[in-house]
Amino acid sequence: MTMSMKNIVSHKVYNVTPIKKKFGFRVLLKFDDKTEETRQFSGFKTKKEANEERERIIAQLITQTFIVPKKQLLSDFLNEWLETDIKVRTTAYTYDSYKNAVKNHIIPILGKVYLTDVTRTQIKNMYIAIAEKSHRVAGLSKTVMNTSMRYALNKGKISDNPATDVSLPKSVKTKAYHTRTIKESHTLNLEQIAIIIEASKETGIYMQILFALLMGLRKSEINGLKYSDVDFVHQKLHVSRQLGRAPNSDGVEFKPKTKTKQEIKLKTASSDRILDIPDFLFEEILKCRKQYEKNRNRRKKEFQDLDYICCSTYGRPRSAQYNFQPFKKLLKENNLPDIRWHDLRHSYATLLLKNEFNLKAISKILGHSKEIVTADNYIDNQEIIADGVTELVEYMDEVLPKEPQNYDEKEKLFDCTDFDIPSVFDTLSA
Repeated sequence: MTMSMKNIVSHKVYNVTPIKKKFGFRVLLKFDDKTEETRQFSGFKTKKEANEERERIIAQLITQTFIVPKKQLLSDFLNEWLETDIKVRTTAYTYDSYKNAVKNHIIPILGKVYLTDVTRTQIKNMYIAIAEKSHRVAGLSKTVMNTSMRYALNKGKISDNPATDVSLPKSVKTKAYHTRTIKESHTLNLEQIAIIIEASKETGIYMQILFALLMGLRKSEINGLKYSDVDFVHQKLHVSRQLGRAPNSDGVEFKPKTKTKQEIKLKTASSDRILDIPDFLFEEILKCRKQYEKNRNRRKKEFQDLDYICCSTYGRPRSAQYNFQPFKKLLKENNLPDIRWHDLRHSYATLLLKNEFNLKAISKILGHSKEIVTADNYIDNQEIIADGVTELVEYMDEVLPKEPQNYDEKEKLFDCTDFDIPSVFDTLSA
């Protein structure tokens, strides 16, 4: 929406007064086109809160940072933000979640307030009201408000972010923005990791399990990996895409069984990363590539040469739901904890944390935008500690890549008669 950027030639800020059983104040603005406009800031529970806001507005007027955009209801802004920002740069799942929070929870409470008039007090009261119905939705609404208000600030629609430092009510168990606590009872210990890796060798999810446990990749990232993402000389992997449902896929026709297998952008800019490949996993990638070549040669007409590492024998990519049943079956047959697939990624992070790896390094490996993995709130602490420091060190020696070998040594890894070496390097160069 186009803003009306008028030049303020003078202003008058009135004192705080009671407004509708609460407190607020008014600001009279005079513009260079000889028009005037009165802006009201209200909804403060105490006179002190209202005076603090009044002083902030005065400071903005003096420093000429007060923005006077064309008035836009918060409801209109949030809908505009969803369609022009969130729908374009995030996954369909994120878009749907945000849209639900906006439509069913935020707009009914604050939708009729103008964007520039939204206050911290109003946002806090909204969190309290939503939390009375659902703590989870209150947390999601906080994320929506933080993200949308930052967007509004960056676009010059508001002069200050009213959602900054507005916390959820004490009844909601909170965690710092963009942090994650990993519960050890929801992860696998070393012995269990060894069991599931061995047991999965003859299943269709073996490579997915290795990428999750040995590199900490998300399921959607694993499904999006291609052989062209592998630097076979320097033993590195470029995580550059994920498979899922595209944000703008509503009403779009796709080939059968491909709607949820679209190549889409990663979760955040930090998710695009280059990682060292553990030696063991690198050898398994080479074996997997050999089988890929065999399947392609055996099924020349039916094979879909899309270059995916984790694919069917016909070259078709895996869906997000593919892992569920075989994974749960593995857990049950091997007497392992009934965890989620995403907890394999948590298991990887837990082992790094317990081995005293730097949080910043772990954050980069996992593709987080900040140092979001914390070790402050572990439960069942003895579960992994009981395995012993020695075993941890041995595990990490096996899992983490060793010093890169030289080119000649890497070249020897390709010395096998049934492996199409030129096609690999052609793919990489492409």
